[in-house]
Amino acid sequence: MCELPFSQCVHGRPEPVPPPKPPPAPRTSRAKATPRVKVQPRVPGTPATRAAPVRSTAPRKWTSPEELRPHVLATLQEAGGELDVDDVFTRLEERVGDLLRPGDHESNPQGELRWRAAARKARKALMDEGYLTAAAPGVWRLTESGLHADVTPEP
Repeated sequence: MCELPFSQCVHGRPEPVPPPKPPPAPRTSRAKATPRVKVQPRVPGTPATRAAPVRSTAPRKWTSPEELRPHVLATLQEAGGELDVDDVFTRLEERVGDLLRPGDHESNPQGELRWRAAARKARKALMDEGYLTAAAPGVWRLTESGLHADVTPEP
């Protein structure tokens, strides 16, 4: 061995033995009782893949952004093409106040009124289509095509 004291010598301190691994958990009988069912792959073009999507027949609780899009365009056109966001919401509420559903006046999970969130989504869709531009923070501005777009909102 070495000439070092036993407490300092590497030969006197062997590697610690790791603790034993716990045994695997026993399988429950439920896993064995539920057989797996093999699903046949769908063939493209079969009637099952061409089925129309199911639409809900329940009445909507709040106004959709698609319903507000023409009103947002018309509001900005009447204002000359540009408004501050607070003015947009004030004029838009005056314009569509009777069309809003009871759920529109509730707050969404982010704390904003649902109809205002829908109006913001409508603005985003109009920006994607090229009718609005991101002018400045807090300002909604129409593009040239938005100023001359034919908008006839449904009453």
